[in-house]
Amino acid sequence: MAPTCIHHLNFVVRDLDDATAHFERVLGVAPFEIVDYAARGAHVARTRVGETWLVLVCPYDNESVPGRYLAERGEGFFLASFGVDDIQSHLDRLQHEGIDTTDQAARNGILDWQVADIAEVHGARLQLTRDEP
Repeated sequence: MAPTCIHHLNFVVRDLDDATAHFERVLGVAPFEIVDYAARGAHVARTRVGETWLVLVCPYDNESVPGRYLAERGEGFFLASFGVDDIQSHLDRLQHEGIDTTDQAARNGILDWQVADIAEVHGARLQLTRDEP
């Protein structure tokens, strides 16, 4: 069982207004939809690039996961999230393959997404995502 798509790519940014304007101008994408993601201490903007979401994360909580990432690594690519039909099945498969997923559980993401962080591989954070029906 493999992921069905690249669901979204996240970039962590310091200034959401500047970043959304820059990505819109450079890529020619539709305007970003902006939401507050209080559970992660960040304002988040998303737009589609084909079938994939482009997500910009601007932390306002320096102790949040994206806040610590920004402080340690600066702006830039944050994570790749892969679309799946069933997050728990993928977590079970990873556990069976010897990848520790005991601390990983699906949680509510922005808007209609369920997400589970699964690993950091070669410096990139990886995540699974399922759209809520």
